[in-house]
Amino acid sequence: MRQYDSTDRRILGELQRDVSQSMDQISDRINLSRNACWRRIRALEEDGVITARVALLDPAKLGLGLTVFMQIRTNAHEPGWLETFSKATKSMPEIQGVYRMTGDLDYLIRARVADMAGYDRLYQSLIRRVTLSDVSASFVMEEIKETTALPL
Repeated sequence: MRQYDSTDRRILGELQRDVSQSMDQISDRINLSRNACWRRIRALEEDGVITARVALLDPAKLGLGLTVFMQIRTNAHEPGWLETFSKATKSMPEIQGVYRMTGDLDYLIRARVADMAGYDRLYQSLIRRVTLSDVSASFVMEEIKETTALPL
């Protein structure tokens, strides 16, 4: 694995902060020539360090003000079940993250919905697609910290 120096990390920090910056703005902020900055960004993309350039949206302004964490337990652990579960969750746009867990929990799902009725529709849709032994949910009352930025 290639090692990334402090200049690469500063470039990544700038891109995480605001990907819409021009190449001139980024190169000025990190004291690097425009061409050198561009070459480093291209290398970071080719290495797969930069995986996408996206816009972050305000979920509340789009009517998706409720974040829910669904705790999933299952008695099925065969590959066919996991494939069905994976396909089902990947096809549901409300689901933003699915994690296989250690400990008492099998899977944790993070989703965004409009309200409790939206959660119920999500829940009903999920249990129609895949057999689960237990589903419980926790709803976010306040987002204290939410970031996509990695610690560099």
